[in-house]
Amino acid sequence: MNNRIDELFLQANDCIDDENFSEALLFYDLILKEDSKNIHALIDRGTTLQNLGQIKSAIISYDEALSISPDNTDALINKGSAFHLDKKYTDAIHCYDVVLRIDKKHPMALAYKGLSLAELGQLTEAIDYFKNALSIDKHYHLAQISRDTAQELLKSIQEKNI
Repeated sequence: MNNRIDELFLQANDCIDDENFSEALLFYDLILKEDSKNIHALIDRGTTLQNLGQIKSAIISYDEALSISPDNTDALINKGSAFHLDKKYTDAIHCYDVVLRIDKKHPMALAYKGLSLAELGQLTEAIDYFKNALSIDKHYHLAQISRDTAQELLKSIQEKNI
């Protein structure tokens, strides 16, 4: 990367730290004017759009990154997370499955897939994914909380059916 692009990333990151997402987008756009295939800028732009609630635009940004680097796990995870926010859980799971084909022990893909499965009512399978994520990273807080919540929900459902 050149110094100008490095400086633009720093400015974008400062905006993100201040939760000034709209201004951060301007910096990512400037980076992409200089380097239209900058994967990091495309992914960060997508994340920023997602933070602004512009899910479809975020997915387009992730797709642009994936057209350049189809196996980019960051782009795939973020795209899955955008689908999840848009309640397109099956599409989210597809993204996480692609990551898991690349890296079977990707704790974030495992945990996020568990979240999407839980939203689809597949609690037992979701718990298995949370446990797998925790077997790789025992301190993965999201997986711990999600596993515990799913287990409580499953227990509650089972008690109602008795």
